[in-house]
Amino acid sequence: MTETTEQITSGTRGQHWRAVASMFALNGALFGVWASRIPAIKDLHSLSHSQLGGLLLLLAAGAIVAFPVAGWLSDRRGAAQVTRILGVLNGLALFALALAPSPVTLGLVLLAFGAFHGAMDVTMNGWAAEVERWAKRPQMSTYHAMWSLGAGIGAGTGYLAITFGFGLLMHFLMAGGGLLFVALLFSQDGWVSQVNTAARESVFSLPKGGLILVGFLAMCASMGEGAMADWSAIYMRDEIGVRPEWAPIGFAIFSAAMVLTRLSGGWLTRLAPPHQVARVCGLIGSGGMALAILSPSIWGTLVGFVLFGIGLALIFPLAFSRAANDPDTPQGQALAGVATLGYGGILLGPPVMGFIASATSLTVSFAVLAAMALMITVLAGALKVPE
Repeated sequence: MTETTEQITSGTRGQHWRAVASMFALNGALFGVWASRIPAIKDLHSLSHSQLGGLLLLLAAGAIVAFPVAGWLSDRRGAAQVTRILGVLNGLALFALALAPSPVTLGLVLLAFGAFHGAMDVTMNGWAAEVERWAKRPQMSTYHAMWSLGAGIGAGTGYLAITFGFGLLMHFLMAGGGLLFVALLFSQDGWVSQVNTAARESVFSLPKGGLILVGFLAMCASMGEGAMADWSAIYMRDEIGVRPEWAPIGFAIFSAAMVLTRLSGGWLTRLAPPHQVARVCGLIGSGGMALAILSPSIWGTLVGFVLFGIGLALIFPLAFSRAANDPDTPQGQALAGVATLGYGGILLGPPVMGFIASATSLTVSFAVLAAMALMITVLAGALKVPE
């Protein structure tokens, strides 16, 4: 079915929502599985903070290079069709990470993993926009909630794998393979995206005018999200001193907080204008991260991570909504520009954290995240749509 040929009913609306949501959850879950074992991979290859940061930069580079290619493929082969294929390739790249025999090989596989992950991010958002337009209901924040839920589930499998003594390959095959199978099962909804062979615009572009600040607002939030995914387990183990099996818990509860906040996003934005919601969210996020790094106990750190997740959760959906309603820029161009900075923050945040940690300490790099969250409050006025 396509967005123009199927009748809208509660059954079909739910079926297509589940299909798209399964791909968002898969994308997040595969990333969460990987993130939960970064400390083990760091130890396996005897990597310093700066070396790990450099490898994570390759992951980011792969994604950034893949963005325009994914847009081109989505236009010519259909967003839904390409998303399902990229889901499989993303899973295979995850398995390969466990088999990398050296840091050099690991870097090459991370480049591929980043490319498939980033390409899938572009195409699944395109598929989500199609279904949202067809359903005539706002759904985007719930899809992003499913990404966070998947990331939390993936991170949670890291705790179980360490607890039961599973090696990297066994963990990645069981968790990644199982999640991939379930997601592909739910994604078979019969949706066929329309193709547009005449489209020539690149999906990778920079925002212009007032949208520049909106893009930086999204980047402030996404850098925190990306950094939490890749560095929170190492922070919990090396700075807080928790046992290895507990290290992934920080990212898991951070992701859970984001899920619950995003699911309630519609209700919250009805209570106050988006820019006011963002101001409060920035303060909550900044305060939460300050609590996490200053607390003398693990429980204070975990509460801080929860507050940090609450503070960041709504910024990305609010930024995309603002871009889509910009009066001076076509919707597609506006969304692509804001997405470039937003997703760039997710991907560039982890390597930047690594370089800061290497030059100073991991605690200092997490303090930078608190400052970035505070910048959300400063930039929140950019969410006002010009009259």
